[in-house]
Amino acid sequence: MQIQDLPYPDPGVPDARSGPRFLWWLFRNQLGGQFKSLAWGLLHFVSVSALPFCVGLAIQAVVDRSGRRLLLAGGLLALACVGQAVGDTWLHRTAVTNWITAAARVQQLLAHKAAQLGSALTRRVAAGEVVAVSTGDVEKIGWFVEAWSRFTAAALTVVLVCVGLVFYEPSLGVVVAVGLPVMALAVLPLLPRATRRADFQREKAGRATELASDTVAGLRVLRGIGGEELFLERYRSASQEVRHAAVRTARMWSLISAIQVLLPGLLLIAVVWYGVQLARDGRIGVGELVAVYSSVMVLTYPLRHFEEIAMAYSFSRPSAMRAARVLSLERATDTEGSRAADVPSGDLYDPATGLLAPTGRLTAVVCGDPNAAGRLAERLGGHPAEEGTSVLLGGVPLDELPLGSARTAVLVQDKDPVLLSGSLRELLDVPASGDVGAEEALAAAQCGDVLAALVQGSLDAEDPMDARITERGRSLSGGQRQRLALARSLLTDPEVLVLDEPTSAVDSHTEARIAEGVRELRAGRTTVVFTSSPLLLDHADRVVLVHEGEVAAVGVHRELVHTEPRYRAVVTRETEDEAALRGVLEEIEETA
Repeated sequence: MQIQDLPYPDPGVPDARSGPRFLWWLFRNQLGGQFKSLAWGLLHFVSVSALPFCVGLAIQAVVDRSGRRLLLAGGLLALACVGQAVGDTWLHRTAVTNWITAAARVQQLLAHKAAQLGSALTRRVAAGEVVAVSTGDVEKIGWFVEAWSRFTAAALTVVLVCVGLVFYEPSLGVVVAVGLPVMALAVLPLLPRATRRADFQREKAGRATELASDTVAGLRVLRGIGGEELFLERYRSASQEVRHAAVRTARMWSLISAIQVLLPGLLLIAVVWYGVQLARDGRIGVGELVAVYSSVMVLTYPLRHFEEIAMAYSFSRPSAMRAARVLSLERATDTEGSRAADVPSGDLYDPATGLLAPTGRLTAVVCGDPNAAGRLAERLGGHPAEEGTSVLLGGVPLDELPLGSARTAVLVQDKDPVLLSGSLRELLDVPASGDVGAEEALAAAQCGDVLAALVQGSLDAEDPMDARITERGRSLSGGQRQRLALARSLLTDPEVLVLDEPTSAVDSHTEARIAEGVRELRAGRTTVVFTSSPLLLDHADRVVLVHEGEVAAVGVHRELVHTEPRYRAVVTRETEDEAALRGVLEEIEETA
């Protein structure tokens, strides 16, 4: 896989059982690139390590006054320089390719997972964690996957040089062959502590990212209630914790780096001292001493990759664990489904709660717990919380349908829909039945003032459809964003439309007109609205009260508000004292 071939036609099915397994899966899926990097790395490191032997051979040829050997040493030196340059160039190219392709594979997997789970993803994992995984974590994962082949090339080079030194000059070669493994393994006792500190740093950084993401998402609300400074102070505190953790991690790695500098220096001193003694005794030549000395000096270069791979693993392991945690989230059944792709029709029924939404009717659902309402809306979209609780559409379990068919049949708009940046025309360019036009959908969602605001805020857009929408629609108010999202949902015209608090951010007059518009536009289609607004409830054909996870009452709004105390408490926000007082007044009226 080359960079120009990205994205992958199929990124594959990841092994998300753990962070290390995920890293190993990534490595196995780009073996071709890894072997290329290993080959070029061997050429580069072996060429670098051959330079001391060439220099030593040249010096010994000068001492022995041998022109032929001096010419041979010069040729070998030139060949080693060419190998070093070519190997370094292609090693860098293949290493960067491995890094980018591994990171791109992870990003594709995350994008596919987000598309598969939809809004259910942020219900199961914090939005800040998803952002952290898809940005900084993918780079660290790609770093380790790429560094492994360079480390392997460096390790093989060290072994080859040690073997070569033993044959070239056994007396000094044995000293180097014993000393180099000690140097490479000396830092192993420090790695667990360094890894723990790196994990702690990543945890703190993840929390800070989540806090920043949540703060930015709610910035408009925070400014409205004067809580902006409070959350900024929380972020300052979180960022300081990240800084302290990073300093502690850096201290440990600086100690490891210092050891990696100290031990080669001690080995070099030992080699020089012992080599001088051998040279004075006439047991080795000057050229041989220079070759061994230079080899030890040069070997500090590939030895640095031992430290790099340890650092890469320490930083990538928690990142891989976070990515695996997100990628391990699954739909209750296989995305491909076990039934035909035909979109069913009929009543929508949830066995877990007993909720029934008759076909072609507008059903309003009142649920006292907003979180429970969100989970129920998610389940109605074909994402059951557990096996055995799948929603039925026309008697067909939604989670047995292919994901595309399930989403064609049932569209769920949650209470915080996302508007992507671009023009309004692009926002409304969604798969649709074609029976509902953009103008009809915008009119039903009461978007007249939103269109005017978009045109006014655009410098060159005369047609509202060409007006630009900023990222997440931040230039619009909460109510305006909500209405545009509602218009987009109405335009798709699905078999079943599930709306979770679609008018929570609009005023009562606009809400009443939206209720009328949705009822008219969705006539003959199944619509489920989660709301506690009397204006919406009054326009519903059927109102269902869900209490403590089960259907507690069914009827119409005006009937339930008089006969069902639990319904009245949710819809009118009536307190227990007010309910008791009202009961007393009703008894007095009946007595009178």
